[in-house]
Amino acid sequence: MTPFVGNTAARTGFAAALAGGSMHHAWLFVGPEGVGKASFARAAAARLLADAAADRDLPAGIDLPPGNRTRALIEAGSHPDYRLLSRLPKDPEKPDQDLARSITIAQIRSLQPMFATRPSMSARRVVVIDAADDLERSGANALLKSLEEPPAGTIFLLISHAPGRLLATIRSRCRLLRFEALNEEDVATAIRARQPEIGPDELVAMARAGEGAPGRALRYAGLDIAALDAAIAGIASDGDSDNARRIKLAKALAGKTATARYQAFLERAPALIARAARDRSGDQLKTALDAHAAARDLAAAALGLTLDQQATVFEMAGIVARLR
Repeated sequence: MTPFVGNTAARTGFAAALAGGSMHHAWLFVGPEGVGKASFARAAAARLLADAAADRDLPAGIDLPPGNRTRALIEAGSHPDYRLLSRLPKDPEKPDQDLARSITIAQIRSLQPMFATRPSMSARRVVVIDAADDLERSGANALLKSLEEPPAGTIFLLISHAPGRLLATIRSRCRLLRFEALNEEDVATAIRARQPEIGPDELVAMARAGEGAPGRALRYAGLDIAALDAAIAGIASDGDSDNARRIKLAKALAGKTATARYQAFLERAPALIARAARDRSGDQLKTALDAHAAARDLAAAALGLTLDQQATVFEMAGIVARLR
């Protein structure tokens, strides 16, 4: 399990509840996507189960040491008192492909046989739902029944990026634990822990691109984001009057082999325009805001309508050039 960085208040609050011995039966971990809520929920679930099973030589806090029995069972997917519910692949035979739109009521109902028996390894079981925002309406209603009348010994850890989308009755049954965006230094630390081979320039670029969310930053691993951001910044700086920069960039991001970098470009261009707008005022601010709206609309259309990659990059770069 990767060490946690940032969100000390949230981590300390949960650890205090754990040490106090009066653990609420349902928790709602809320905050921006990618800041570590799911990773913390998994680690918290493991610690809850290890404590209940009286595992030996447990350190203070949340983390379990390597070789711990409970940790090993969870990592192997074989702990009988742990369940993780998330969106499933649309095609079970292609687990690396697109995921279903929702966590279904069938997945929630699949918990019932477990709830009908006692926990196997201690007096406690843990259910993690990542993310509760993804529950279809019928599934949310089915979950609510379990939250209102929780099975003995069961603790629910719900993850939410947009708690306003949840049923108010679900929110009211849960104890709230809020996670915030991390600073760039903490994002860089989280990236380095998972990708120790990343060079310093790329690490800085990824930390900036993550905008406070290590999970978002790690999506850019291997895409040379430093060079991509530099290309966008160069066009914004000099306006690219002869189109040489945008032609070069369009060619580099065309074709199937460049699809991942192309998609990253569609995310980074509007983000860098927005960053530039923060330092502007008056007419320059209006120009930047108009460019941001145009870039955002083009990015959405490009992904939704499968527009020609090379032509889209050229057009997006032209929008960036307005910042000069």
